[in-house]
Amino acid sequence: MAIQLGRCIVVVSLLALISPLCMGGGYGGYQGGYQGGYLYPQFYDKSCPKAKEIVQSIVAQAVAREARMAASLLRLHFHDCFVKGCDASVLLDSSKNIISEKGSNPNKNSLRGFEVIDEIKATLEKVCPQTVSCADIVTLAARDSTVLAGGPYWEVPLGRRDSLGASISGSNHNIPAPNDTLPTIITKFKLQHLDLVDLVALSGSHTIGLSRCTSFRQRLYNQTGNGLADSTIEESFAAQLRGGCPRSGGDNNLFPLDRVSPTKFDNLYYKNIFYGKGLLSSDQILFTKSPDTMALVKLYAENEKLFLEQFAKSMVKMGNISPLTGYNGEVRKNCRFVN
Repeated sequence: MAIQLGRCIVVVSLLALISPLCMGGGYGGYQGGYQGGYLYPQFYDKSCPKAKEIVQSIVAQAVAREARMAASLLRLHFHDCFVKGCDASVLLDSSKNIISEKGSNPNKNSLRGFEVIDEIKATLEKVCPQTVSCADIVTLAARDSTVLAGGPYWEVPLGRRDSLGASISGSNHNIPAPNDTLPTIITKFKLQHLDLVDLVALSGSHTIGLSRCTSFRQRLYNQTGNGLADSTIEESFAAQLRGGCPRSGGDNNLFPLDRVSPTKFDNLYYKNIFYGKGLLSSDQILFTKSPDTMALVKLYAENEKLFLEQFAKSMVKMGNISPLTGYNGEVRKNCRFVN
């Protein structure tokens, strides 16, 4: 069934939102200069020329073993960048002076892919000792995962260094949650200098991957505290979800974020939202709580090419959040511990 979305009206209404992103020049919107240092795609070309090839190869093997790993590695990058910037703080285990972000509410029993990053790091340490940062590995792995799932390619600016600490408080408070209100999510993105276009485009990462019952149970039984289901969820879809996500128990039962093509990076996430079949509250409110985000959902549901291009631009922008460069931070030998 074709979706009539009124493309011209949507494009005109979004012109003010999108046009600033189109002025950066170059695919991915990479503009070169960053506070405290300089990131560029050729950073390892001389010091570790096989770095990108090694990352891509190990990510490909991991995704071949388990298709879900593509989404897990992409999510790992999100959860790193939204806390202290893209500095690999999320990879640190707890130690004498560090409380790991892995135990935070968004990450505990949920964040995955650490062993893949460990494998990449161990291989790189053999080839180019203490040269490629864990932060850059996570960023490259997110890009490679997207491509392997059928999504867009973009040049990854490199040269990040690794943090010397973690922030469990930042992890608990800065990462958008499935039941956050839209104003709260917008604020959390703004704190990272990401705008409304970035928010809706990056939410499209939910076109792949799985989510636990505990992340959306409230929508099925008690969305607003009155014992009723979320009125914005399509009834037959809600009934289907209740079959595997009961009122109690089954917290870790898994459901595809995009029930139509859960392992393919496409724009069906937005079409699902259009029909009231977004899995998480944070997905569906993009269509129901703001005319601006609704217009973007409609635009990306109609135009997959535009979504993929904007996703790539927004990923570069997110990857540039507060990088450690120059003499700041370090290059860890083991991504789980500071040197």
